[in-house]
Amino acid sequence: MSKHTEKLRKQLLEISEVVNAFKSEAVQVKIIDRLLDSIMDGERHDYEGDASKLQERRGRKRKDDDYEDDGAGSRIRGRKKPGATKILNQIIHTDFFDAPRSISAIAQYCKDQYDSDFKTSELSGILLKLANENKLRRERNNENNRFDYVKA
Repeated sequence: MSKHTEKLRKQLLEISEVVNAFKSEAVQVKIIDRLLDSIMDGERHDYEGDASKLQERRGRKRKDDDYEDDGAGSRIRGRKKPGATKILNQIIHTDFFDAPRSISAIAQYCKDQYDSDFKTSELSGILLKLANENKLRRERNNENNRFDYVKA
């Protein structure tokens, strides 16, 4: 095994004890998700630093208008796509939910209108939260025994 792989293996073993201490799988997933996000941000920051050093050595500078601040102090090229929560909150204010919609129909609408390819599992928790906040109503569809969502 390479040194890098062995180091990663040891780190995962250390972290698994902490993560597994939480009984809730949702909490475990959230912890891992945030950890991976912070690792990716760190790597992105390292990569950008290396890229700017390389460009300085070559005598070129990057244009500031091509980059935007992502709010976390790092600069990224272009814009990040909005997340599922933000998109669903935008859709609520349209007439889309005037008729009952299945999760798959909602996912397809997000893909078509917002160019965001969400899995239905990504949307289900957010839709449940919106239903609990009385922004949407969950209604069981008698044909397929699944839930449809409509404006409350």
